[in-house]
Amino acid sequence: MRAICFYLHIHQPIRYREYSIFDVGRTSDYYNAPYDSRESNERIFRKVAKKSYHPMLDLLEKNIHLHPDFHFSLSITGTWLEQAEAWDYSLIEQLRRMIKTGQVEIVGETYYHSLAFFYNLDEFTSQVQMHTEKIQKLFGVTPRIFRNTELAYNDALAKWAEEAGYTGILAEGWDKVLGWRSPNYLYRPAGCEHIKLLLKNYRLSDDIAFRFSNRAWKEWPLTVPKYQNWLNNDCLRGNIINLFMDFETFGEHQWADTGIFDFFDALIDSWLSIYDNKFFTLTEACNSGEPVSELSMPNTVTWADTERDLSAWLSNRMQISAMDELYRLRDDILATGDLGLISDWRKLTTSDHPYSMCTKYWNDGDVHAYFSAYASPYESFMYFMNVLRDIEYRLSQK
Repeated sequence: MRAICFYLHIHQPIRYREYSIFDVGRTSDYYNAPYDSRESNERIFRKVAKKSYHPMLDLLEKNIHLHPDFHFSLSITGTWLEQAEAWDYSLIEQLRRMIKTGQVEIVGETYYHSLAFFYNLDEFTSQVQMHTEKIQKLFGVTPRIFRNTELAYNDALAKWAEEAGYTGILAEGWDKVLGWRSPNYLYRPAGCEHIKLLLKNYRLSDDIAFRFSNRAWKEWPLTVPKYQNWLNNDCLRGNIINLFMDFETFGEHQWADTGIFDFFDALIDSWLSIYDNKFFTLTEACNSGEPVSELSMPNTVTWADTERDLSAWLSNRMQISAMDELYRLRDDILATGDLGLISDWRKLTTSDHPYSMCTKYWNDGDVHAYFSAYASPYESFMYFMNVLRDIEYRLSQK
């Protein structure tokens, strides 16, 4: 038996608008930018829905019906679900149909796609519970696998997830951690007894997610026979290939005219045409065998940038100051019991906000600029802090 464990992450942040210092104390309308502005949440969501969410969900649903053995996993943030409910409810309905087939699994995470685990464990736990309740309400299922924001993982997180009752947890299969070992096996997190660790095969995942349309790549164009040959060769180092990537890989990061949809459609059929080849959900992968060994990650590893650490979000003074100031207010904000104020504060915990303040250069800097709705990291920081000042003002009025 050889299996592809295919997992996609669906997320859109709720972006703050160009909120001026002159708005502080006058209006608390942080998130409703004009539709034609760069940071308009509705405009961005509808654009990506047309390019990515609809065509990729259609492709996946078609293959669910064509191939009973086509199984996969999704994680969906609460911020994405809120926007889909507001602006394109057909996406929720389509996901509901797909999940009811039993071939699609939903993965647990923080509601706001936040870095709360590294700042306030109570807030982290609350956001995970909020997400669980939202998934239960919309889809009638309870996540059994956990992924932290941007696959940010360490041994302490695995211990928390095991105590919370999860059966599996996801991490990046980073060479500096694995050494000679392969990401194509199940591992046991250090200090844990029951939970299993699944590692992203980042080379094969990134061949699709980042290199597929790169004409300067020596392997371009990537064809199904070529890629399947790579999969076959990698199965010699373990029989579960974990392909983890953002949902927007399909149609947004790799546009339709690159052939990305046709490629993946053909890959599903080609892989399943071989006897004993499977597509697993993450839970099915966890249930397929026992861990081969224990794996320790005392330092945090993520799937972002060349460093694979938290530097994409917490490497400069703007990012660190913004997050420190944000979480400093947490207990006082929650003590008010003001649901509107709490919601506005929690939207600021979304990791996309410090990500847009990153000042890295070269290849990583280009990626950060592409995903930002703001003209510069400094403007993003300024608007964020203005919003935070108004939230602090509202708090002072309680």
